[in-house]
Amino acid sequence: MYEIISKQMLTPTICRMRVAAPMLAAAAKPGQFLMVRADEHGERIPLTISDYDRQEGSVTIVTQSIGTSSAEIISYSEGEAFADVVGPLGVESDFCRESDEELLGRSYIFIAGGVGAAPVYPQAKYLHDKGVKVDVILGAKTADLLIYKEELASVCDNLYICTDDGSEGFHGLVTAQLEKLVSEGKNYTQAVAIGPMIMMKFATLTARKLQIPIIVSLNTLMVDGTGMCGACRVTVGGRVRFACVEGPEFDGYEVDFDEALRRQGQYKSEEAESLEHHKCRIGRGK
Repeated sequence: MYEIISKQMLTPTICRMRVAAPMLAAAAKPGQFLMVRADEHGERIPLTISDYDRQEGSVTIVTQSIGTSSAEIISYSEGEAFADVVGPLGVESDFCRESDEELLGRSYIFIAGGVGAAPVYPQAKYLHDKGVKVDVILGAKTADLLIYKEELASVCDNLYICTDDGSEGFHGLVTAQLEKLVSEGKNYTQAVAIGPMIMMKFATLTARKLQIPIIVSLNTLMVDGTGMCGACRVTVGGRVRFACVEGPEFDGYEVDFDEALRRQGQYKSEEAESLEHHKCRIGRGK
């Protein structure tokens, strides 16, 4: 059993939990994910590692309530425990396999959309701790949906906030903010985008126009975490790849985003129906 050490609602639908998992914390690296099962009858769902504390023996997950399983996880309270937390799974970020000498002189721009801010945090932190120049663009539709502002500000050189409606920071999309920074003389050797699939698609198109290499995380395609279900299949560089076991991070230039967007939307109607049933069940009492 994996006890929930702390729980915090970052927004009405986004929850951060610190979970006791010493072995996972000891092995975790930026870019990897966990499979979480709330109880013995629950579905396993993939959640990117948002932080890890090797000394405390804990891992941090951030969950957005968008379906039955995520709503079930968020319903748990501090002191309760999940039946299973398995990991770390997936391939760590490319820079984890590079030496400190290779990283020096690099300049990273992270583009975090919505809940994507949570997995951006450990990556920015890792690089910032090694003295690498790191800027972050944090975007959301409105100011009340922005998360991890203070955390990201503490692990980067510059944090640029933007909202679609202009309620905080730059008024516009993250792609417009990136173009603005480059036009003002910013120079980046690598971009990393994590967030909604459509955001990553247009971030990639913008990065290509600006001639900045870009890595994207396809964690939103994952289901079983092993590649066996096939839900995470995506075409990368003309080849079929599995986000669970070969990713979740890939070269954005090579990802077939249109295919990925179609695959992501396959089960939306079934998920909405399941979530409504879950809400009714909770209303009547479990």
